[in-house]
Amino acid sequence: MNAYTGDGDEPVDDGGPRRGGLTTGEVARRLGVAPTTVRTWDRRYGLGPDAHVDGRHRRWTAADLARLERMCALTATGLPPAEAARLARSEERPTAAGPRNTDAARRAPTGRRSRAGSGLQLGDVRQECRGIARAALRLDASALDELLLAAIAEHGLVAAWTEVIVPTLQAVGRKWETSGEKYVEVEHFLSWHVSGALRRAAPPAVEDRPGSTTVLACVPGENHTLPLEVLSAALTERGVPVRMFGGALPVESLVAAVRRTGPAAVGLWSQSRTTASRPLAQHVAAMEWGVRGARRRPVVLTLGPGWAGQAVAGLARPSGLAEAVAALEPSVYP
Repeated sequence: MNAYTGDGDEPVDDGGPRRGGLTTGEVARRLGVAPTTVRTWDRRYGLGPDAHVDGRHRRWTAADLARLERMCALTATGLPPAEAARLARSEERPTAAGPRNTDAARRAPTGRRSRAGSGLQLGDVRQECRGIARAALRLDASALDELLLAAIAEHGLVAAWTEVIVPTLQAVGRKWETSGEKYVEVEHFLSWHVSGALRRAAPPAVEDRPGSTTVLACVPGENHTLPLEVLSAALTERGVPVRMFGGALPVESLVAAVRRTGPAAVGLWSQSRTTASRPLAQHVAAMEWGVRGARRRPVVLTLGPGWAGQAVAGLARPSGLAEAVAALEPSVYP
């Protein structure tokens, strides 16, 4: 998978700036900040490009970018911007003999696997993940919304979710799991803004058509709704009528919703094996409605990792978002 700068189709070479350097806008997207923030850091704290070319827009080199990434990492810890800038300049700015601080030199980005000062083990991911992770760590609502919506607009809902949002959510989750009670606020903050971005990016709800609706719900005791939210948005984008019921829908309410809507398909999400219920899925799959002699049953999909090892005979268990969309579209448009 190639990484892209976000301004076109020109690939990034080994995760670093192209020949001639990055523009201020490209740098801002990588850092997860607004371009005005980059310009302010330049003007106020002297964190601008080392080299200036007369008559051209300023370009940022790998060393310049490393310095700004260090600035982001320091401010994310709560350090005042002026002090963070002082440390970033002293650690990152090169001299004729090389970087002043060898540890800082090792922190400079040399490839796509650099953590880029975020403190999150992102691995081999799209560049957008790094900017989103930094914005989440800083609890920067405005930048996070802008970056999430830009990723969805550029890649589409399915690819943005699979290749940008999920890797970032997983990195934040790993950080939380290994840091005690730290970073819980980051995980909640990121999840909230992802949910908001999905709703803003999704088209208006599709008008219901008898026998063509898809019902989506988390099983009782399950509150992880984000995967269903993106599935709802992706189906709506494809013209499929969706009824989304969100987290922890009680059994009686789920049964009532299915009877009232007479759906073509039902997607049941379970994040944990403790919430996956084989009897519930079987009961929903056996429900019937319609006139005698032409009664129908819904296609039931068991969605999410909770169903691993809990397979229900005759029911599909898509492995991911794209597979779920592909499985649901034929059930609505046979």
